[in-house]
Amino acid sequence: MLNYNLGLDYAKEQDSIDHLSNYRNQFHIPKDKYGKDVIYLCGNSLGLQPKLTKTYINQELEDWKNLGVDGHFEAKNPWLDYNKLLIKNMAHVVGAKPIEVVVMNTLTTNLHLMMVSFYQPTKSRYKILIEKDAFPSDKYAVESQLRHHGYDDKESLILWEPRKNEALNRYEELEAILKNQGHEIALIMIGAINYYTGQYFDLKHITTLAHQYGCKVGFDCAHAAGNVQLNLHDSGVDFAVWCTYKYLNAGPGSLAGCFVHERHAYKKELNRFTGWWSHNKETRFKMRDNFDVIPGAEGWQLSNPPILSMAAIKASLELFNEVGIEKLTEKSKSLTGYFEFLVNKLNNNAIKIITPNNPNERGCQLSIQVKNANKSLHKKLTEASVVCDWREPDVIRCAPTPLYNSFTDVYFMVEKLKKLINE
Repeated sequence: MLNYNLGLDYAKEQDSIDHLSNYRNQFHIPKDKYGKDVIYLCGNSLGLQPKLTKTYINQELEDWKNLGVDGHFEAKNPWLDYNKLLIKNMAHVVGAKPIEVVVMNTLTTNLHLMMVSFYQPTKSRYKILIEKDAFPSDKYAVESQLRHHGYDDKESLILWEPRKNEALNRYEELEAILKNQGHEIALIMIGAINYYTGQYFDLKHITTLAHQYGCKVGFDCAHAAGNVQLNLHDSGVDFAVWCTYKYLNAGPGSLAGCFVHERHAYKKELNRFTGWWSHNKETRFKMRDNFDVIPGAEGWQLSNPPILSMAAIKASLELFNEVGIEKLTEKSKSLTGYFEFLVNKLNNNAIKIITPNNPNERGCQLSIQVKNANKSLHKKLTEASVVCDWREPDVIRCAPTPLYNSFTDVYFMVEKLKKLINE
């Protein structure tokens, strides 16, 4: 646990010794109505735009303008193999081997494609386990998969939930579920970081436990990719999916990422939905050859990718590659710890942090629960030029993102919060 101090001078001092502080200048920071930078703590919903992004997208627009279809082969970054420009850096961000990673589609689409392959129900093993307060799209997706296979989406869905009057999930409850029903569970699909509480689950522990009972395991890493060191390969998880518009700063609705563990890379017999972009690159354009799947995660692609979105991802990933996920998470722990320290020093019963206080069990998001909640406190923060978000029924989520947030950002946010709750 780091030792922190109160006061603006301390925050400024921490910024002065922060080796990553200059990266803030490589992002566009939104302005308030007075033309000053807002305090942007919403990277958990939409990351800010890197200044590089416009240049990278303009390059592809110019190549499209000047080359037309020939841009697939003759563009500065040939479109046909554009994915290759992303895979190595993306693999490092999520702790994977290049063969295990692909950038394609959007998150829930990828989740469905993964469940085609890794949710293979039988008469005796057909249930799916998720956390009770999973992100809604995950819940909707797994329920629809259950219905698609002819199962009741209530009886066949198992919910891992916190104990009464607690916010966080305990592994003891998961172990008890598996001990009692593990033989009936075909798939465990968990959000790597819970969107509401900010709890970061132990992927390796969950995967090892689940595999002991013969369950396949997948994780939705939307709130984790670019935020924590995921170590997907070492975790042994069968698959993972994530978006790129949150901590990966690739723009609204940008393409998503997908991980398939190396042990599945050459299993051509795995059931999957296919398209021509998952076909052998050497014979793809011969058009009439029988389907020959590409090994690894690329073998789950369907269609040729949208290059403009990939250009934005490329711009962001180059920043991640330059800094390194290790240094980012190191700063994140310090910055989030400072935020936690300041909020706790308010000693106000009206608010409570429900995110784990162990830095290894969270990313940079802190979820502040508001007593007798309504949205008024969040609205007042917004009017005070603090950009965070509200999640029903009673939580303000704030994410001091290490690439572009500072210690003084956090200091002034808590000062504004203190003023508002004391009014």
